[in-house]
Amino acid sequence: MTLKLQLLTIAVSAALLAGCNKAPEQTANPTAPAASTQTAPATAQTESAKANAFFDQYFMDAAALSPMALTQLGIKQDYDKWDQLTDEQSDKELALTKKALADLAQFDVAKLDTQTTLSYQLFKQQLEQDIANDKWRYYNYPVNQMFGMHSGVPSLLINQHLIDNEADAKAYIARLNGIPQLFKQLEQQLSKRAELGIIPPKFVFPLAIAASQNIIKGAPFSAGADSTLLEDFRNKVNKLTLDDAAKQLLVKEAEVALTSSVKPAYESLIAYLTAQEKQAGTDDGVWRFKDGEAFYNMALERTTTTKMTAEEIHQLGVTEVARIHDEMKAIMQKVGFKGDLQAFFAFMRDDAQFYYPDTAEGKAAYLAEATRLIDHMKSQLDSLFLVKPKADLIVKAVEPFREESAGKAFYQQPSMDGKRPGTYYANLHNMKDMPKYQMEALAYHEGIPGHHMQIAIAQELGDMPKFRKFGRYTAYIEGWGLYTELLPKDIGLYQDPYSDFGRLAMELWRACRLVVDTGIHAKKWTREQAIQYLADNTPNARTEAENSIERYIVMPSQATAYKIGMIKIVQLRDKAKTALGDKFDIREFHDVVLKNGAVPLDVLESLVDAYIKGKQSV
Repeated sequence: MTLKLQLLTIAVSAALLAGCNKAPEQTANPTAPAASTQTAPATAQTESAKANAFFDQYFMDAAALSPMALTQLGIKQDYDKWDQLTDEQSDKELALTKKALADLAQFDVAKLDTQTTLSYQLFKQQLEQDIANDKWRYYNYPVNQMFGMHSGVPSLLINQHLIDNEADAKAYIARLNGIPQLFKQLEQQLSKRAELGIIPPKFVFPLAIAASQNIIKGAPFSAGADSTLLEDFRNKVNKLTLDDAAKQLLVKEAEVALTSSVKPAYESLIAYLTAQEKQAGTDDGVWRFKDGEAFYNMALERTTTTKMTAEEIHQLGVTEVARIHDEMKAIMQKVGFKGDLQAFFAFMRDDAQFYYPDTAEGKAAYLAEATRLIDHMKSQLDSLFLVKPKADLIVKAVEPFREESAGKAFYQQPSMDGKRPGTYYANLHNMKDMPKYQMEALAYHEGIPGHHMQIAIAQELGDMPKFRKFGRYTAYIEGWGLYTELLPKDIGLYQDPYSDFGRLAMELWRACRLVVDTGIHAKKWTREQAIQYLADNTPNARTEAENSIERYIVMPSQATAYKIGMIKIVQLRDKAKTALGDKFDIREFHDVVLKNGAVPLDVLESLVDAYIKGKQSV
């Protein structure tokens, strides 16, 4: 995945469709003609310093091409603009990526230090993959129930577009007025894909249309309470140190932009999607695309950073499902449950004791308990980690406008300066999808010691080029998240056997993903066949199975990253323990994993091997 897409998709705790690889453009001044990547000045610099300056220049040039990426990073440049969604932009980005790859020849790799050599290798590999993957430019769904501009626009405005002064408010209004042009480009991109036969499955359209309709409900579009965007804008403006008249004028300008720009833009998109829905089919896997098998194989390789085939991944999933079922049976016996595993699943799924009520009070109680779990885990970190993130972490419910189609939970990274905290989002749309017994594992995965530890620490690495601080290798990131669901058990957490069952239920879910993702996209399983597999093999609610299968359909290969990454990290930890014996320190092992940023799994193994060798020589 390219840098630009990495920056724009962190908030969904996952990569975009694995084939959606647009190369980032390089231009220091986004309003000027494209310029080549700047080489570091000052001949006194070492070769490593020059290379790292080159990497950072490229990172910021790429970010400068994307106003949305800049906002994600907390940089208020082009704060009034949206990205360009045009083929011309993609062509230019590809040409500049090729030039960046050619420019790497200026560096003498033999003169680079160890860390910069690794950066060079990763940077070169990323550029080569971006160029190779341009052939799959259109193999993605720019609008689907998980992500896309229709939901990404309000999400960015609400969660990333801060209003600290009047100029920020004006920029927000300008962005509202820029939505018609953005959506026109979006519709053109959807049409291009339709010409190639790349149309989302039929189930996507009602969900995407409903999410779009939600944005234009309420004032000023109709009578009643403020719409989602007006409420956000009004709340932010009211906190400014301006007189009431100035605040009221800004709100009035926003209302005009909402009715004259936002409403017609969304109405046009809704009409477009409604028409395209008639062309959609019920064959869900990417096997149906021209060269779909080759595309999926590429996606698996990029997502897992391994050479595992679809069949190998499928069989690994089958094996892991059987192993976890056996561990669950042991817990079932421990709590004295009478019946088979399917009956135990039904008990865990249906008994009211395992759920908060689906009320405002119940949702508040869930968020309070999730916060307590994370705060308690913070107090345990010294026994597991030498380095901890400086950025804070908060817990929030997914906003109502996107909760119906969003995932179960996800993490949003802090701003680059750390002023905006990391956020663990819990989707409380249906409390039956959020059982109490899974709360521990979910909080550890999305928050601490999971994604917040990994992503915030990586962003705070002072001597690392930015492209590595913000690197997004899915198998590494989600492998770490799943590994950190298991890690607290090593220090005595999960004392409640039902909570430990919840941990296993979460791991089981990820093992099933190996089966259903490859089933859908390589073995031509239907949506219903995949849903039934989850329903038969997990304790999760059927609604969650349906939502999850729909996610795997529109994000081929992404779901395979979790278990493959976790297995590799556990294997490497066991390898280090065996090799080092009494010299093994879990805190040092975690340092090796975290303080190099996100890396492919084979690179992670080489880093752990070097750590083992270094400790053995002492």
